[in-house]
Amino acid sequence: MSCGVVVADDQALVRAGFCRLIDSEADMHVLGEAGNGEDAVRIVRATKPDVALLDIRMPVMDGIEATRQIVATTSTRVVILTLFDLDDYVFAALQAGASGFLLKDAPTDQMLSAIRVAAAGDALIAPSVTRRLLDEFAQLGGRSRTVPGVADLTGRERQVLVHLAGGLSNAEIAAAMFLGEATVKTHVGRVLAKLGVRDRVQAVVAAYESGLVRPGDGAEPGRAG
Repeated sequence: MSCGVVVADDQALVRAGFCRLIDSEADMHVLGEAGNGEDAVRIVRATKPDVALLDIRMPVMDGIEATRQIVATTSTRVVILTLFDLDDYVFAALQAGASGFLLKDAPTDQMLSAIRVAAAGDALIAPSVTRRLLDEFAQLGGRSRTVPGVADLTGRERQVLVHLAGGLSNAEIAAAMFLGEATVKTHVGRVLAKLGVRDRVQAVVAAYESGLVRPGDGAEPGRAG
């Protein structure tokens, strides 16, 4: 089954390049393109793509607000595109519900892989910058708050969430906790359900926002297992 994608970027040449790349793949196709966030939301609602690639800085409506509206009203997963790995707006986009972000100069295979991963319901963030991004958030104004669902987690589910924030895959969590991988997958599903989030990235955001995980804890996050 082919993966439908909407591409939104205010630079026409960049947008055209992404569209050509996506349409060159046998398992994905472009359903629409937009030059601003408002048009992106409209096109996503009309075409119902699996994934929306959104530039974080766009006129009329930026990628953050576009992400918020798309996530609130569709099942489309959003991958944010940014020029800078520590863009001030990236964490806000993750808070708004994005499933991850990629640098615009990422290798072609990484870009295509990101679309497939997001379409499959997994989540991704550029691994090399995730820890710095979340540390930056915590140091520059991130304050712990009550996050719905965190108090409902069992002790084991909290452990799983901490490992998720450390970037461990399901297999690695299983090894660390001496559990079967299928059991870990079940725990991860329960964590997502109790937190009311769509994917692992949103679970990690919740872990940081709640204060359950703090800068310097665990390993570098970024891999989706």
